[in-house]
Amino acid sequence: MFETTYEFLITMATVLFLIGLISMGLSIFILAKQAMGKNLQTIAEQTTKLAEKGITENISGLVGNASSLINALDNLSRSSTGVGVFLVFLSLVLIGAAYFLIQQINFPLP
Repeated sequence: MFETTYEFLITMATVLFLIGLISMGLSIFILAKQAMGKNLQTIAEQTTKLAEKGITENISGLVGNASSLINALDNLSRSSTGVGVFLVFLSLVLIGAAYFLIQQINFPLP
């Protein structure tokens, strides 16, 4: 398949670099989607208002459900952000590995 070590290293570096770029693109998409997702914030605000109304009207079940909904939304936003940040670091490692492989190649002179 590969006749020389040079060809193998070039192919490996190219694959690592492309996977790093794809990972970076996905992480930017995830983080941008999270930042632009105002729907979660709107739902959290409405749930908070609903919980306050439940407290004033002594409806304990409503308050309990509203607080669990707020916690679930908070966990959802944290996990989405965490995945995006992890993908950023993963893509930087992959691109760095591709750069390291390119630095190890002794290019043949023509």
